[in-house]
Amino acid sequence: MPLDSIRSLVESDLEATDHFICTELRSEIPFINQLIEYIIKAGGKRIRPLLVLLTARAFNHDQQHHIHLAAAIELIHTATLLHDDVVDSSSLRRGFQTANSIWGNDASVLVGDFLYSRAFQLIVRLQNLEIMNIFSNATNLIAEGEVLQLLNCHDPDTTEKAYFEVIRRKTAKLFEVATQIGTALSPYTIHQMNAMQNYGMQLGIAYQLIDDALDYNSSAEEMGKNIGNDLTEGKPTLPLIYALQKGTSVEAEVIRHAIEQGSSENLDAILAIIESTGAIEYTANAAKQYAYHAQTSLTNIPDSPYRQALHDLTEFVVERHY
Repeated sequence: MPLDSIRSLVESDLEATDHFICTELRSEIPFINQLIEYIIKAGGKRIRPLLVLLTARAFNHDQQHHIHLAAAIELIHTATLLHDDVVDSSSLRRGFQTANSIWGNDASVLVGDFLYSRAFQLIVRLQNLEIMNIFSNATNLIAEGEVLQLLNCHDPDTTEKAYFEVIRRKTAKLFEVATQIGTALSPYTIHQMNAMQNYGMQLGIAYQLIDDALDYNSSAEEMGKNIGNDLTEGKPTLPLIYALQKGTSVEAEVIRHAIEQGSSENLDAILAIIESTGAIEYTANAAKQYAYHAQTSLTNIPDSPYRQALHDLTEFVVERHY
């Protein structure tokens, strides 16, 4: 299912969200405006705000609060990307130079802080304590996920369990938040909220698994970032963890050395090991399992075109090439 087809169902909401973001991010400091304009132009798939909008519509929300929250979640996501790029010393994202590679680390961190604080201003404006609690608890867990990932970097002994703990916190939690707050805007049952939380979490895990697979099975043009980027950053993602377990002792040593050194020097050899061990297929199959569990959660909410779009989104996530 093409993403554009899914987006078309809430196209006016997405346009309103983008307009709201542009309006709310204006600052009296020209440099902040310049850097944010560049970030917005760099785009992105807007999956998280899309989840807020589709979920809110699936629960028949008929006001404008979902626009505010879709904007807030995109600002938080963008802030985490700015901080990630500094931590990882990344130079390319979505096919554009990263903000830190143009303006430096200090500016990127501070503008990320600006986006975080502005997001919470938008959230507090709604005066909904449940939604404020969801966001505040989640951002704390996301920060913990960032720290856990940092601790796992350059550690070839990182287990699958440790890897999944990172992506649940670092990536999937914000997907879960998107579906939680979309649900919380309208009357719901506890059963429905649990179902939508599970949908968001499972979808987020599937999304990150495919991201990690594409890092070794795509092109820089498709992904908008350098291939083998995770390896250069010393990140032991699932394709590497699996290849390390299933490869020969010589192959395992090549991967261990690359993770420890954060080196893509032997990238071609490592790509060959990943292919020969079936690590990409293993990772993709794991993603499909999580996507399937996300789909089954949707049976607990009323049937509608929006529920169908949420179902279709799970298929896009596991079939995507970017």
